[in-house]
Parts: sequence; C-alpha cells; structure tokens
Amino acid sequence: MIRAIFAGLASLFLASPVLAAVDIQQVTSPGGIKAWLVEDHSLPFASLELRFRGGASLDAPGKRGEINLMTGLIEEGAGDLDAQGFAAAQETLGAQFGFDVDDDTLSISARFLTKNRAPSLALLKKGLTETRFDQDAIDRVRGQVLSIIQSDAQDPQAMAGNRWASDTFGNHPYGSSQNGTGESLAGLTQADMLDAKARVMARDRLYVAVAGDMTAAELGPLLDDLLGDLPEKGADFPKPPKMTIKGGTTVVDFGSPQSVVVFGQNGIQRDDPDYFAAFILNQIVGGGGFSARLMDEVREKRGLTYGIASYLIDMDLADTWQGSFASANEKVAEAIEVVRFEWRRAATNGVTEAELRDAKTYLTGSYPLRFSGNQKIANILAGMQLQGMTPDYVNTRNAKVEAVTLDDVARVAKRLMVPADLHFVVVGRPVGLK
Repeated sequence: MIRAIFAGLASLFLASPVLAAVDIQQVTSPGGIKAWLVEDHSLPFASLELRFRGGASLDAPGKRGEINLMTGLIEEGAGDLDAQGFAAAQETLGAQFGFDVDDDTLSISARFLTKNRAPSLALLKKGLTETRFDQDAIDRVRGQVLSIIQSDAQDPQAMAGNRWASDTFGNHPYGSSQNGTGESLAGLTQADMLDAKARVMARDRLYVAVAGDMTAAELGPLLDDLLGDLPEKGADFPKPPKMTIKGGTTVVDFGSPQSVVVFGQNGIQRDDPDYFAAFILNQIVGGGGFSARLMDEVREKRGLTYGIASYLIDMDLADTWQGSFASANEKVAEAIEVVRFEWRRAATNGVTEAELRDAKTYLTGSYPLRFSGNQKIANILAGMQLQGMTPDYVNTRNAKVEAVTLDDVARVAKRLMVPADLHFVVVGRPVGLK
C-alpha cells in the first residue's frame, strides 16, 4: 500500500510544471561530507543519489569483474537480513534502492517517503556498511553474470562494442567488459567482495545529491550518519589508457543475414572550450534522430539501415566520438562509405544556418524537460559534480548552446572530424568488405 502511495505521489510530481530555474544548495555535513541539494516540499518524499568515482575500472589486477559482482550483491543481504529480508524491508517502508556500476562510477539510488526517512536510510546504511556477501548469494549472482557473459558472446551488438573497446583501449580496464570472464570470476570469494567494496566505496571519491522534501539543516547530520562509517580512502585510480585506435575496418565473423557496426574516433573533453560546438555538431550529423544527416543519408535516401546514430562519449580517462548501425550483409560496405563521406562533408563544408538553428532549438527546448522529478534532478546533480561543473550550470547551459556560431561549428568540424581516423568494427558476414 505504501509503495502504491509513493508511486502515486511520484506521478503527480512528474506531471507538475517544468521548473523555470533550479536552486542548488551546497551542503557540508559536520563531518565534512559534501552534497548538493534541491529542496521541494510540495510532496512528502525525496531522492538520494550517491556516486563513487572509479567504478569497475578499480578491479584488482587479475580479478576483472569483481566490482560488478560486488555491486550486484549489495542488496543480497546485510546485517541480520538475508536477500529476501532486505527486499521485504524496502517494501514495508515504501523505499526503493538501486545499485549499478560502469567503468567510471558506482551508483546508488534511493527514494523514500519523508515519514519513513529515518528507517529507510538506516536500511540503506546497513546495505552499505554491513553487506553480508554470503556464499550462496555470491554463487547465485555469479551465475547470473556468467549467463550475461555467455549471452553477450552470441550478441552481435555486444560483440561489436566489446571489440571496438578492445581495439581502442587495449589492456586498460576500458578495453574489456566490466562483467569479467568465466576465468576471472571463478575464484572470487567473500574476501574478494569485501576488498572490492573497500576499493571503490570510499569517501575520497564520493559525490552526493538530494532532491525533494528535505532541508539543508536536516541533510547535514544525515550525511554523517549514513556515510561517515565508509572507508576514508579507496584504491588508486588507473592511469589514462594509451589509445590504440586506428582508422580502418575490423571484421568479426558471425553467421547472420545482417552485420552490426560500431564506429568511432577520438572525441573531445567535456571541459574543452569547443565542447558545445562539438555537441551541436554531433546533433546535426548523427544525434538528432530523423533530422540528422546520417539518418537521412543512410536510411531515408538509400534504405541501408533502420537506424543509425552517433554520440560523444565522455569517460573519466578517455573521450571518443562513436556511432552504430546495423545493415544487411550486402549493404553494409556501402553504408560505411556513406558514413565516411558524411564525416568528410561536415569537416570540409561545416553545417548550414538552418541546421544550426534547428539543433539549438531542440537542445535548448528539451533541456528543461530533464528536470521533471526528484529522481531525475538528483541524478543530474550527481552527474554535474562528477563532471566538475558548478551549480549555476543548469541555469547557464542553454546560453552556452545559443552562443555557438556557424564559424565555431565549422572550425570544430575541421579540427575533430577525420574520416581516415574512423575505425569500424563489423560483426557479421559483410559482402565486399575487407
């Protein structure tokens, strides 16, 4: 019943008018833990987002996949509660917890009713500090991960992405799946899980964001109680990878009537002065759905694919500009040549005034829609902190988009878009493609 009430409150909030401005408060607990807070007392619940920088890239040597496995075990029992007891306690309180990890970040999400705030956060704290890592839970979740690994080995999209990462990042953690392998997972023990947790879940790489029914005065002591018992320092961060990406094509044989393609080149850092010009450029070339050049040229005009997109990927230690599509084996070679041509066309001729205007209209108009609920707001605040942004970014971001000129886009296209540097990974049996 409580969960149904919570869901109803959330739906009401999502239907409320979009915020015209976001007032972000910076809070520091008595113990020195920092957080960003957006207060909204219109409904009696709040969302909490925790981020631990480093994520699965902090796997111990030879134990690839241990942090991913550990993350999957956090809610599989803590303190005096086994997995079923932990889930039942959330249900009783109407609280919702989520645990996820990628190569840069371990993420923990929580939503809770104001009247159940204290017991909900006490339960979350138990999960963070008293994780059991029972052997039966380790074996069960490890089996789930092994099933994912086996499935990915026959999934052309996963195969293409993993091979592109391997070709680009080599032996760096970015170059292999965070799931690990059957071999690397086989010997992991409870001691490994405890070590993995200590490597990544530490206060020296922690970012906190809260949105909803909570004041700054309430948040400060709460932070110390919830997070103060975590280790002060985690494992050293890995060094940036030596990028081994080169232009050309890699074909991975796979019996299928169509080929899956992942392509890309070096990207641009998030703090680069040219980032917003590159952001708009990508929107025009491949990020804008049916209005994007790649979609128009590859799908609409030639019928070579059902969908194609490109995207700037900003990782902590590397930046890439990637894209993907699928095409029939007899059409994939032509599709690749069209992608190269469009890369070259943008680098040589830039974009049009109309394209720039339409991209700005979309990007500035869609941005406020992201702030349509406590959970989304808290998630955005956490991401902003990870990317080194200041609190005023949410209220100045659209002005940065509007400030980009046609000359800026043309200059950045010439700087970044190098057709000869595009590397394509093709999983399938493409015809006429070496």
